[in-house]
Amino acid sequence: MNTTTSFCLNKSGKFALTLTMVAILAFTLVSLSPIDPVTAYLGMDRIQVSTAQEQLIIERWGLDKSAPERFFHWAGNALSGDLGQSMIFNEPVTKVIGKRFITSLWLMASAWIISGVLGFVLGVLAGTNRGSLIDRCVRLYAYTLASTPSFWLGLVLLSIFSVSLGLTPICCATPPGISPADATFWQKLYHLILPAATLSVLGVAQIALHTREKMIDAMNSDYALFAFAQGETRTGVAWRHALRNVALPAVTLQFASLGELFGGSVLAEQVFSYPGLGKATVEAGIRGDVPLLLGITLFSAIFVFSGNLIADLLYGVFDPRIRIGSEEAR
Repeated sequence: MNTTTSFCLNKSGKFALTLTMVAILAFTLVSLSPIDPVTAYLGMDRIQVSTAQEQLIIERWGLDKSAPERFFHWAGNALSGDLGQSMIFNEPVTKVIGKRFITSLWLMASAWIISGVLGFVLGVLAGTNRGSLIDRCVRLYAYTLASTPSFWLGLVLLSIFSVSLGLTPICCATPPGISPADATFWQKLYHLILPAATLSVLGVAQIALHTREKMIDAMNSDYALFAFAQGETRTGVAWRHALRNVALPAVTLQFASLGELFGGSVLAEQVFSYPGLGKATVEAGIRGDVPLLLGITLFSAIFVFSGNLIADLLYGVFDPRIRIGSEEAR
């Protein structure tokens, strides 16, 4: 069995095990939730619904069956690609997730790229010039924002730039009355600025602090000291010798942060009423849309696993020693 086949089998097994555990845990938590799906779905209209009509809803949703029966029925359909029907959107769950994810993808991708690039640059500058003014400024910025809740920062930015200054829109992904299909690229970008800035500003802190520590270690390593002895400047050592070694853990951390990015987008989309997957998650939880909630949970697990898988694949690209080492171990 060659290295590629072993790697694929190993990852496939972990992927299947992760999805199974996530599905069981999510279904158990939803089943134990005190929220009654029928009451959450009907709301105040429940007092106008007769007992017979309520029983019909319960039977249609399968709530009259035991939890194990409902789980195996749902899992069997999920394996065939059918995640059920969303109660609040009245559409297939896969269709709702697809439409909402496209909207969220713009937000998460822009925040992920900006925070990754800016955090890496700030971390390299701070680590290269340890103890300098720029190092103290980066640390102050990172330590302050690392403990800042995303929803609080979003509310602050919203009150300053949208309410007080009127520079950015208050809500939504498109102007009022215009559907996403009819909105222009610049209109979408205009509504994306503030939510993306909220996620980016917070995401910079983690990658900057991590890169700074790795850069300090690299600048104090034996090969850096040898380069200094040869007359190399700090900038030269950082650019020619340390940067490549720092890039690998930074890329790994950035892909591993996809889970945090997804969680942050849930809060940011709520603050800015951004109609993405995060806002759909909150609506599904509040209104007891169990099929949609389970579908989003599975999708988020696949999303995070894919990020970690890409990070593993990039190991060999950034550091050939890892690829050569695995081949020699075989």
